[in-house]
Amino acid sequence: MRLIVTDANIIIDLAAGDLLDTMFRLPRVEFYVPDVLYEEELAERHGSLPRLGLKIASQPAEAVAEVEQLRQRYRRASVNDLFALVLARRLGCALLSGDRALREAAELERIEVRGTLWLIDALLQAHLLTIDRAEAAYEAMRRDGSRLPWDEVRAQVGRWRAGSGEYDARLGASR
Repeated sequence: MRLIVTDANIIIDLAAGDLLDTMFRLPRVEFYVPDVLYEEELAERHGSLPRLGLKIASQPAEAVAEVEQLRQRYRRASVNDLFALVLARRLGCALLSGDRALREAAELERIEVRGTLWLIDALLQAHLLTIDRAEAAYEAMRRDGSRLPWDEVRAQVGRWRAGSGEYDARLGASR
């Protein structure tokens, strides 16, 4: 089982693209968030996340001290995002984030970082999305104001389309 800690902006992007249910069907993956991040940023609008499969991880006292230390080095990252970084380190797993400051901090801390594009690609490769559905989800995220790297999104979709025979055959999608 692969563990992945996610920040709030990934959840917000996937909700905008109507892909939350799909995200939690990704095989052999468990998604986690720190309890404080869930309570302060997600619970009110996305209270169904635990029922979908999101794991809420309690933060021990040591995590608070670690976040305080990291806050001195990474002032642009939010406290809740740093809790996600600390949880990823504690679990020894990847961090899923689109937040630039958090991504930079994670890279400097040698924590594997992935983002929305990686997740959408994983969903496509796991046969949970068609290319058309992924593209529609991206468009919904764009309309919702997501700050994805849109040039990279277009390039990703272009690569999918260029190899679409492979994806279509695996997904059973009609052209």
